[in-house]
Amino acid sequence: VKVTDGKLLRLVDDEGKELCVSEGQPNSIQAMHPTSVEGVDDMIKLGDLTEAGVLRNLMIRHKQGIIYTYIGSVLVAVNPYQLLPIYTAEQVWQYHGRRLGELPPHVFAIADSCYYNMLRKQCNQCCIISGESGAGKTETTKLILQFLAAVSGQHSWIEQQILQANPVLEAFGNAKTIRNDNSSRFGKYVEIFFNKEGVIEFAHMEQYLLEKSRVCHQAPQERNYHIFYCLLSGMAEDQKRILLLGNATQFKYLTEGDCVVCEGQDDVNEFTRIRTALKVLTFTEKECWEIFKLLAAILHMGNIGFEGEVRHVVLNDFHVHVSAPCQVERSALDTSLTCRSFMTSRERVTKPLSSEQATDCRDALAKAIYSRLFVWIFGKINSAIHKSQTRTSLSIGLLDIFGFENFIKNSFEQLCINYANEHLQQFFVAHIFKLEQEEYLKEGFTWNHITYTDNQCTLDLLALKPLNILALIDEESHFPKGTDTTMLNKINQVHNNSKIFLSSKSSHNMAFGIRHFAGAVHYDCNGFLEKNRDALSLDIITLIQKSSSKLLRQIFEVELRACMAKHLSTLSSQFRQSLDSLMKALSLCQPFFIRCFKPNETKLSMTFDRKLCMQQLRYSGMLETIKIRKSGYPIRHRFTEFLERYRVLLKTTDSDCCDAICRAVIQDKNDWKIGKTKIFVKVPVAFLERELSRKALIILRVMLGHKDRKTFLKKRSAALTVQKYWRGHRDRKEFGKLRQGLVRLQAVMHARQDCLEYRHRRTAAITLQTHTRGYLARKDLKHKRDAIILMQAHTRDLPARKQLEDDVHSFQQTSLTFPHLLVWDRQLNMLGNSVSHLVYGVSRVFVHEAIKASPLVLIFYLNFFLVVCQDFLPEPERQAQEFTSQELQKRLEEVLSQSQEAAANSVDTTDEEMVTSVFNFLSKTGGGQEAPAPKDLDEGTPDSNDENNEEEEEDEISFSKFSALHFQGSATHMHIQQRLWRPLLYHEDERDTLIIWLNLIVINAQYYCYYCCCNQSVTTYIERFIVLQCVEPSSLLEDKEEDDILIGEGPTLDRPMTALEKLHTIVGYGIVRPDIRDEIYCQICKQLTNNKNKNSSNQGWILLSICLGIFPPTKLLNKVRIHSILFYSILFYSILFYSVFVLFFSVMLHLETKEPIKVAVALMDGRDLSLEVDSASTSAELCSDIAQKTNLCDTFGFSLYITLYDKMWSLGSGGEHVLDAISQCEQEERRQGKEEQSAPWKLSFRKELFTPWHDCTFDHISTDLIYRQIICGIKSGEYQSDKEDEYVQLAAKHYYVQYGTKRSSEMVRSVVRECINLTVIESKSEAMLVQLVSLAHEQGPYTKSEENANTVKADVVGYACQKWPLYFSKFFMAHMISGPSLPQDQFVVAVNWSGLSFQEGKDRTFLQLTYPKHAISMMPMLTFFQLCLFVPPSASEGRLGEVVCITTPRDEYKLKVAKAHAMVEILNMFLVGLKERSVYAVVQQDINRPDDATLLSCRKGDLIYIIKDGEYSPKEGWMKGQNEKTGQSGAISTDAIMILPTLSRPSDEILMCLCGLSHATSHREPGTAGRQARAGGREKLWMRSKELLKQPLLKSLQNESDLSQLACQFSLNFALPILKYMGDYPTKTVRTPIELTDQIFGPALQYPALRDEVYSKLEPDRDIHFPSRGWQLLWLCCGLFPPSQILLTHAQRFLQSRPRDPLSAACLQRLQAMINCFRTMPPHQVEVDAIQQNSSQIFHKVHFPNDTTEIFEVNTTTRICDLCRNIAKNLMLSSSNGYGLFVKTTNKVPIFLDQNIKMFFSLKFPFETEIHHFQRAPTYGVQYRNDLNMKLWFNVLPGKDLTADLTFHFPQEVPKYLRGYHSMSKEEVISLGGLLFRVKVDTDRTQFVMIPKMLKDLVPADQLRIMSPEDWKKVSHAYNKQAGITVDEAKVSFLKTISQWPTFGCAFFEVKQTSDRSYPSIIMISISKQGVSIIDPKTKEVLDMHPFSKITNWSSGSTYFHLNVGNLVKGNTLLCETSLVRTTQQILNTNINFTIDE
Repeated sequence: VKVTDGKLLRLVDDEGKELCVSEGQPNSIQAMHPTSVEGVDDMIKLGDLTEAGVLRNLMIRHKQGIIYTYIGSVLVAVNPYQLLPIYTAEQVWQYHGRRLGELPPHVFAIADSCYYNMLRKQCNQCCIISGESGAGKTETTKLILQFLAAVSGQHSWIEQQILQANPVLEAFGNAKTIRNDNSSRFGKYVEIFFNKEGVIEFAHMEQYLLEKSRVCHQAPQERNYHIFYCLLSGMAEDQKRILLLGNATQFKYLTEGDCVVCEGQDDVNEFTRIRTALKVLTFTEKECWEIFKLLAAILHMGNIGFEGEVRHVVLNDFHVHVSAPCQVERSALDTSLTCRSFMTSRERVTKPLSSEQATDCRDALAKAIYSRLFVWIFGKINSAIHKSQTRTSLSIGLLDIFGFENFIKNSFEQLCINYANEHLQQFFVAHIFKLEQEEYLKEGFTWNHITYTDNQCTLDLLALKPLNILALIDEESHFPKGTDTTMLNKINQVHNNSKIFLSSKSSHNMAFGIRHFAGAVHYDCNGFLEKNRDALSLDIITLIQKSSSKLLRQIFEVELRACMAKHLSTLSSQFRQSLDSLMKALSLCQPFFIRCFKPNETKLSMTFDRKLCMQQLRYSGMLETIKIRKSGYPIRHRFTEFLERYRVLLKTTDSDCCDAICRAVIQDKNDWKIGKTKIFVKVPVAFLERELSRKALIILRVMLGHKDRKTFLKKRSAALTVQKYWRGHRDRKEFGKLRQGLVRLQAVMHARQDCLEYRHRRTAAITLQTHTRGYLARKDLKHKRDAIILMQAHTRDLPARKQLEDDVHSFQQTSLTFPHLLVWDRQLNMLGNSVSHLVYGVSRVFVHEAIKASPLVLIFYLNFFLVVCQDFLPEPERQAQEFTSQELQKRLEEVLSQSQEAAANSVDTTDEEMVTSVFNFLSKTGGGQEAPAPKDLDEGTPDSNDENNEEEEEDEISFSKFSALHFQGSATHMHIQQRLWRPLLYHEDERDTLIIWLNLIVINAQYYCYYCCCNQSVTTYIERFIVLQCVEPSSLLEDKEEDDILIGEGPTLDRPMTALEKLHTIVGYGIVRPDIRDEIYCQICKQLTNNKNKNSSNQGWILLSICLGIFPPTKLLNKVRIHSILFYSILFYSILFYSVFVLFFSVMLHLETKEPIKVAVALMDGRDLSLEVDSASTSAELCSDIAQKTNLCDTFGFSLYITLYDKMWSLGSGGEHVLDAISQCEQEERRQGKEEQSAPWKLSFRKELFTPWHDCTFDHISTDLIYRQIICGIKSGEYQSDKEDEYVQLAAKHYYVQYGTKRSSEMVRSVVRECINLTVIESKSEAMLVQLVSLAHEQGPYTKSEENANTVKADVVGYACQKWPLYFSKFFMAHMISGPSLPQDQFVVAVNWSGLSFQEGKDRTFLQLTYPKHAISMMPMLTFFQLCLFVPPSASEGRLGEVVCITTPRDEYKLKVAKAHAMVEILNMFLVGLKERSVYAVVQQDINRPDDATLLSCRKGDLIYIIKDGEYSPKEGWMKGQNEKTGQSGAISTDAIMILPTLSRPSDEILMCLCGLSHATSHREPGTAGRQARAGGREKLWMRSKELLKQPLLKSLQNESDLSQLACQFSLNFALPILKYMGDYPTKTVRTPIELTDQIFGPALQYPALRDEVYSKLEPDRDIHFPSRGWQLLWLCCGLFPPSQILLTHAQRFLQSRPRDPLSAACLQRLQAMINCFRTMPPHQVEVDAIQQNSSQIFHKVHFPNDTTEIFEVNTTTRICDLCRNIAKNLMLSSSNGYGLFVKTTNKVPIFLDQNIKMFFSLKFPFETEIHHFQRAPTYGVQYRNDLNMKLWFNVLPGKDLTADLTFHFPQEVPKYLRGYHSMSKEEVISLGGLLFRVKVDTDRTQFVMIPKMLKDLVPADQLRIMSPEDWKKVSHAYNKQAGITVDEAKVSFLKTISQWPTFGCAFFEVKQTSDRSYPSIIMISISKQGVSIIDPKTKEVLDMHPFSKITNWSSGSTYFHLNVGNLVKGNTLLCETSLVRTTQQILNTNINFTIDE
C-alpha cells in the first residue's frame, strides 16, 4: 500500500504498476502474511493458504532463479527456460545422503529420497513426473537418471547405456512444437533395477503411443522428428549421395510446418551424439546404416505425388528413390501405393485408388515404417540394458509421459494422451487425498475432511464403465462399414446425459467434448476409426514380405504374423493394456511426485505468466495438496518400527513407549497422533533424526569416554609396569657393577694368597718328586737288568744263533739288503755281556714273525730292538746305534714308496696282498695298550690345505657339537693315540664296540708296533701280541644255530688277522649290528678329526668310504657334517640300503687304482655286454642298462642271473646289490681254500617271469631273447618234455627261423644238435630226428605260408609260456602258519603268469591257485590277498618275519614268507593288470534306480559286461556296464561291483563261489546290520548318502512359500554337482572342478537363504589320513560365506570335535575369518587347485616392473591393499600408497584390481566381465599373472625412495619416454639419451659404436625422424659429461629430469574419438593428479584439460570409454574407442577417489 487517500487505496504490485482500489472492495484485498513476503521453500509453511499466496510464492522464487519448491514430499518444478548452474557434480554429492528438507529444494533431493528409501525399506520406488508439454518433464527425468547413475558409484557401462538411451529416444521421439522445442511425442516408463548394495544392475523401458501423424503432417511452426534434420545435417556427404539425400527443404514431410531450423539446437552435433549413443547401445554399423536407409526411404516417400484416378509419378521419380532403400521392386511399390486388393469369395479383386486415397496409403506406409522402426529401436535398447530380474533386485521407476494437451484441433492422439493424464491425476489424487484421509479415519482419530477434485467420473466415462467411449470406438472399428459418423452418433446417444460429456452442437459438427480435470477439450472425430484400426492394407503387407531388407521385414514381424492369423488389435486397446500395466506397476511402488509447471507460453526466461500458472495450479490440485500436507501427518510408523528406531529417545519407563517418546521430543501435541496400529507425526523426519543423532552423539561420547578411560588405565598400568622393570633393571645394573668391583677385589686378594700357597706347595712337590723319581729309576733299572740277564741266559746257545743266521740268509733276495742285516747283527753283538741272552731269544721270535710278514715289518722289529736295547749300551755304542736307526728309518720310507708303486702296477695279486698294499702300514699282530708316542714319530706330514684342519663348521651340524651332546664321559671328537676303554655312544650291549676300536686303531695307526714297544715293557707287548686274535669273517655269512655267539667270542685263529679280515670284522659288525653303526662312524670320524698324519688320515677316509658304501648311518648321525667326504666317498655314499656281504676283490682294486669296475653280462643270443658297476649298483640298474643298450622295450620279467659252477640263481630286477652276489661267490670260493679273485662267477640276462597278458608280438627284441633262451634251455635239458613230437616241432620251427624254407640235411642236422638235448639224441638216433625234423619243417603251416621269422619265434615263446609255467616263475621259501592241512609245512611258493602254487621241488605240487583266465572251475581261484607285517623280535631275523594272508572263495592261508613284499608286489601287479584288462564284474549289492536312466539297475550276483568306451571315468568311481541278464546298460559305481581278474568269461560255478564270498563278507560284520536294524526305518538325513535329494533338508526353506519352489529347484540343481564332485554320481564328460564348484556355491552366493542348506549337505568323509572331497568342499565353503547364527555354533562345534581330520583346523580358521563378511563370487581356480592338492596354503607370484618376482602367501580374507602393504614391507618401500596390483591375461590387457576387494574376488571378477562372451567356460583355464605397478604418482619425488625409483619409477617411466608421450627440447633429449646409454653399458666405452643401433632405446620415437646424425653424436658427449656416476645414480638423474615435466607420472592412452568434431580423430588422453588432459599426439599440444571436479560421469564398455564433463544438462561428452578401456576407467577411478579422500 503506497498511499491512502480518502476512499481510494493506491497500491503498487510486484511489477511496479500502480493500482487504485476503493475501500468498498475489502474482500478483494487482504493483508499479506509475513511468510508470503519473501517466499518459503516448503509451501506447507505458508501462512496464507490461498491461490494468491501459492502463486506469489512460486513467482517470487522464480524471479530469484529458484525453480524448485516443496509441498511436503511433492516437488514443484518451474521450467526456467535457461541453463542454471545447479546441476554440477558438486551438487550431486552435496545432496547425496541428505534427508529431504535439510537442503534447499532440488530434484536431486527427490532422487536421493527414492534411492535412500529403496535401500532402507527394501521396497520399489517410483517417481511420477507430470505437467504440460514444455514444462520440463524430459529434462527432469534425465537429471534423475544421471543422479542415480552417479550415486550408484560403479561407473559401469550399463549406467552409461541407460543414459545414452535418452539421445536416441529423443531424436526419434521428440520434435519441436509451438510450446516446446524438445517436446516428447511419446511416453516412456524407465525402470532402473539395483542390487541390494544399491548398484545399478540393469534397466527396462516401456514406450507409450508415439505420435505417428507427425511423420507426415506438422502444424505451423512445428518440425518433424529431430532425427530427420540431424540425419540431413550431420551425415557425411558421400553417404548422403548414396541415399540421394540433400537438405531439409527438399522434402515435403519436413516442410509442412514451414520450420526446418530449431533455435538453440545444433543438428550436426546432435547427429554426432546420436551416432555415439548408438555405438554405446551396441548398434552395429550395419544396423545403423539400415536405419538411415529406412529414414531416407520415408523422406523420399513424402515426395511421391499422385494425380487423377491413375498413378502418375512426379518430382523426378521419387518412387525409385524409395524402392532402393526399402529393397523392393519398383513395380511392386507402384502397385501397392496405387491399388487396393480385396478378397472375395471366389477371387482376389484389385481396385485402383484415387489420388487422395493413394496419398493416404503413402502416408500410412510412411507412418507404419517409422512407428515400427521406433518400436524396434526401443526393443534393441532394452536388449542392451535389460537382463533377467532376480529376487533381490530393487527398482526405481521414472514416468515421463506426455502432458495434458488441448489444441485448436484435437484428434485421436489427444484423446489417448488426456486419458493417460486422467489416470495419472487419479493416481496422484488417490495417494495424496483418498488413501491418506481413509487411513486417518481407519486409525480412529479426528480428522477434518478436505475436499478435492476427483476425476474418477472422467475415467469411468472414457474407459471404465460399460459402453465407455474407448469401447465404443473399438466396437465401431471392428465393423467393416463403420465410419466416424456412426461412431460419433453412438457416443452421443450413450453419453448425452453425462455432465462431463459435451455432445456435438449440430449433426454436421464431427466433434464431441469432455470436461477433463485440466479443462474441457473438444475432439475432432475425423480419422478416429482409421487411426484406431492402425492397419495396413494387404498390398502393403505383401510388399513388405517381398522386400529384401532384413530390417524392414523384422520391424513388421508382428504385423506379418497377425496378417497370417487375421487378427489385429486396435490402437486404443493396445494403449489401454499398456496403461493398465503401467498403473499396476506404479501401485506396487512407493510414489514420489514431481509437478512441472510452464511459466509462459513464449518459452522466455524470467517471465512468469500468472494466469497460465494459476490455471496449472488449479487443475493439478496444488492448493488442496498443500492443505492436506499441512494439516496431515506425512510421517507414519507402526508401533514396533517406531519403537525400534527411536527407542533411545525414551526418557521414562511408561508402558506406552511411543506416546512417551513423542511427549519427550515433540513439544506441540498437535504435531503427532496415536492411531490404532500406527503413530502419525507431523514434524519433519529431519527433526526426529536430529534428535536421534543428538542421542547417538551422547551415547558415542559416553562410549568413547569409557573407551578412552579404559585405554588410559591400560596405558597407565603399562607405564607403571615399564617403570617398575626399568627401575629394577637400573638397580640391578648398578648392583652388578658394585658386585663386579667386589669380586675383582676378592680375586686380587685370593690371588695373592693362592700365589703364596702355590709357592710353598711347589717347593714341597719338587722335593717329593726328586726322591720319588730316584726310587723309581732305581727300581726300573733293577727290573731291566733282571730281564736282560734272563734273556741272555736263554739266548747264549749256539743253535739259536745259527738258526737266526739261516733265517737271514733265506731273505737275501728281499728288499732288505744283507749289509743292513749285518749292521743289525753287529749291533746285537755290540751288546756283549751287557745284554742278556733273553733279548736275543725274543728278537729271534720277532724276526721270525717279520719274515712271515714282509721286509717292512722286519725293519719295524729291527728298529724296535735297537731302541729297546739302547739303554744298556755304552755312550759310543749308543751314538752308533742312533746313526744306524736313522739309516733304517730312511730305508723304511723307501720300502714304503716301493711297496705302493708295486701295488699300483701289480695286476695278478691276491686280495690280502692288495689290501696290505692299500693299508701297507698294518701289523700282523694286534693288541697292546696304546701309550703316547715319541714326539719325533708323532709328527707326520700334515697337509696345510687339508680340510681336516678346519674346525669352523656350523654349530648346528658340526661333529664337535654332536660329540659334546652324545659322547659318553670325557670323550672328545679329536684324534687320540690311546686305547678307548669305553664306547663313545651309549649302548645297552657294549661287548663288541671296543673290538671295533682295536681293529680301527690297527688299520689307522702307522708304525703301530713301534709306538707300542717304545712305551711299554717287553713282557706286556708280547702278552698282548699273543692274546689278540679274532674270529674268521666268513663265519658271519653262515647261519648258526647259536644266535647269541657274537663276533670275537667264537674259536680264535691260529694266525694273525689279515687286513681284509680286519675290514671284514669292522664291516661285518656294521651289517649284523645296526645298533652300533653310529659307534663305528663316530670312532672313524674321531680318528679323522685333527689327524696330523696325512697317510693315516687318507687311509681313514678310505675306510669311511667303504663303510658308507655298505651300510648307512642312522638319522641321528645323518645331520653331522663330515669334512671333504664327497671327495673321498662320492662313489659310495649313494647307497643307503642294507647289504648282506662285504667287500670283494674288485672293489679293493677299484679303491687302489681308482678305475671303474666293469662286469660282463651274457645275453641269450650269445652276446656279452660290458657294464660299469659300483658298490651301489643293483640288478634293476644293470637290467635297465642292458635294455637301453639292446633297445629292449618289453623289460618286464627279465632278470639278472649269476652262475657259480653248476649253480645259478636269480638276482631279479629289483634292489639286489650285484656286488653282494659276487662277494658271496668269492666267499664261497674262499671257504673252499681257493683264491677269491679266481672265483668263476658269471652274470647272465634271462627271462624269469611272464605276465598273464604277455604279447609276443609287442617287442621283437624281447621275443628273440626269450626264444634264444628257450632253445638253449632245451639243448641243456633245462626245459624238458615227455613227448618226442614236441622236440621235433620246436626243432622244425628253429630250422625255419634259421634257414627259412631252404632244405638241407646238413642244416637240419646242425639244428638238431643246436636245440635238442644230447640225452634225447642218444635215446633216438640222430638220423631219425633229422628225418622227423625235415618232415615237420616241410609240413609246417609257417613254411607253406612263408610267415615272418618273428611270428614263428612268437609261437615258440607262447608255447613255452604255456608248457613250462613253472620254469618261468618266482620262487619264495614259505612256512605254513595256519590254513588247510598240507603234506608239509615247509615248501616253496612259485608265482607265475597262471597263478601261484605250493611246491616241494619242481616235480611235486601241493596246491595250485590260478587266476580265472580259462574258467577252470575245479581249481580254487585267487581273488584276494592281504599282507600283514609282524615286527621280528630281534634284528637277526631280518625279513623272514613277514606274514602273507591269502584268501580264496573257500579257504584262507597264512604263510610266513621270505621276501614277502616281492611276492605280494608281483601278485598285486598281476591282479591289478588283469582287472584293468578285464571286462567282467560281479555285482556285490542290489541297485534299484528305475527313476534314473543314467544308472544301471541290477541284483546282487549279476554278471556285468564292462563297456570301455570312455563315457565314464573309472578314476571318478564309475564305469559303464551291461547287465548280462537284462541286457540293459548304464553307469554303475565301482564300489558296487567286483571286477574279476580274468580275460574271459568265468564259469557259473565260479560266479556262485564269488556270490558266496560276497555273502560271507556281508555277514562278517553283524554289528553293522544290528545297528541298522535298531535304527528302524527312519532315514538318517545327517549321514552321507549317494541318493539324490529332491527336497531341501531345512524345514525353514520348506515352510517359506517364497523360497519353497526355489529351494526345491536349488536342491535338485545343487545336490547333483555335489554328488559329481564327490564322485557319487557318474558324469559322461570330464567336468573341471571349477565348473562344479560354481554350480554348488553360485546359487547360495546369490540367495543368502540357501547358505545353511549348503552347510547341511556338505557332510565330509571321515578319512583321517587324506583330505576327502567332502572336506575340500567344506574348506571352500568356509572361505565363501558363514552359516546363519543358528547353524554357526553347530558348525564350529562340528569342526572342533574333529581335530584329527586334516582340514578341520583350516576350515575353522577360514570360518572365523568370514563371520563378519562374505564373498560374492564362487571359489577361484587357484583355491580349487590348491585344495585338490591337499594344500590349504596359497601362494601368488607377483611381478615387478624391473623384471623381478617375489612369492607371497595369500588367504581368503586377504585384500589387495593388504597384499600391497606386505609387498611394500618386504621390499622396504617408504610407503605402500599409490601402488596397485593388476592382472594380465592372455590378451595382454592389464586389469587393475580394486584395493578394498578381497584377493580371490578380484582375480575372479575380471575374468567374469572381461571374457563375458565366452559364457564363463573359458575362465576356468585362463592364464594370468599379477603385476605390481605405481598407479598414483601424487607424491613421487625421485631420490626420496631409492628402492621405489629403481624397482618401479624408472622401469615404468622409460617406456613412456621412448614412445614419445612427453613434450621436450632437443637438449633434454640428448642429456636423457646419455643417461639411458649409461644405464645400458655402464662404463663400457667400447659400446659407443653401437649408439646408432641403440637409438630406439635411447631417444623417443618421434625424435628419431627429426634429429640429424650430428645430434646422435652428442649423446656420447652427454655420456662423457656424466662420468663418475653409477647406473643407479643415472636412473635417479633421469627421473629427476623428467619429474619437472607436467606430464611426469601420467597414464597415457591413445584413443580414437568420434564424439567431438573439434578434436582430431586420434587423440591422446593423459590422466594425472591434475586431471584428464586431451593431447594432440602429433603436436603434443594440450587441447583441453578437465579437472577431476568437473568430471560428472565416466564408464567403459567392451571397446569404448565414455566421459562426461561439466553440467549434467548440457555437458560435454567424449566417447573414445580403445582396447584399454578397463584400464583407463580403473586409473581414472583411482585418481578421482584419491582426490576426494584428500
